[in-house]
Amino acid sequence: MEVLDRGDDKSPRVGFTVTKKVGNAVVRNRVRRRLKEAVRTHAAGDMTPGKDYVIVGREEILDIAFDQLAVELSRRIRGTR
Repeated sequence: MEVLDRGDDKSPRVGFTVTKKVGNAVVRNRVRRRLKEAVRTHAAGDMTPGKDYVIVGREEILDIAFDQLAVELSRRIRGTR
């Protein structure tokens, strides 16, 4: 995960990247959708205004439980403040 401080107080922005190494388009979209939902339901409140977040999707995201994914994503976002 990468974080960029934009230097303003606007709401945080999130970008997702999943490379072709992860799999075909179906697999990459599944990874992206799981990450988006985890951010929407759990991690959005942990983000700081004025920052851009880029989350890199890995294939392992499909193998773990969604609750565990959401907790880990929140923990990593809190650690980057």
